[in-house]
Amino acid sequence: MKKFLFLVAVILLSSNLYSQLPPYLEGKLIYPVLNFHPFMGVIKTENTSLTYNEDIEYKVVIDVYDRIKDSTQINDALREAARTYNLNVANGVPAEKLKMAVVVHGGACQAILDDATYQDKYGVPNPNIPLIARMSEDGVKFYVCAQSIGILQIPRESLAPQIEVSLSAKTALITLDQMGYSYLNVNED
Repeated sequence: MKKFLFLVAVILLSSNLYSQLPPYLEGKLIYPVLNFHPFMGVIKTENTSLTYNEDIEYKVVIDVYDRIKDSTQINDALREAARTYNLNVANGVPAEKLKMAVVVHGGACQAILDDATYQDKYGVPNPNIPLIARMSEDGVKFYVCAQSIGILQIPRESLAPQIEVSLSAKTALITLDQMGYSYLNVNED
C-alpha cells in the first residue's frame, strides 16, 4: 500500500511540474493565438531566417496518436498541434494563408470524446474540448480514423462535434499529402 501511495504522489507531482514553465522561460514566451497551456508559447526571437513568404500557402497535417497520460491535462500531441499553429502565426503567417489539419488515431481518440462521454470515462471534464473548439474556429480541421474508433468501440456521436470521420488515418494522411499538406509528427510515444 505504501508503494502504491508513493507512486500516486510521484505521478501527481510530475504531472503538475510538467504543466508549469521552468523559471528561466518566465516572461520569454508569447502566445500569438492559443494560450491553453504554458508550453503552447513561442520564445520571442528577433531576426530569424525562413520567415513568412507571401508566395507560399502554408499547409500542414499533424499526425496525433499519443494516448492520454493525464486525463486532467490537454493531450500532449494536441498541445503540440496548437503550438505549431502559434509558431506559424509568430513567424508572420496570416490565418488565411495557414491551412492545418489534425488527423487523430490510436490512443489519442480518447482525447476527442465529447464532454459527457469523457466525464463518464475519466470523471473530469474533457480539457481538450476548449482547445479543439478554438482551433476549429481558426480554421483547423480535425479528422479521426474510423478504424481506430471502430476498434476502440467509440460511437461517432460520442466525439466532439468538430471532429470529422475519415475512413482511416492512413487514407487521410495520403489524401492530405496529395493536396499539398506537409506531414508533421508531434507524438512522444
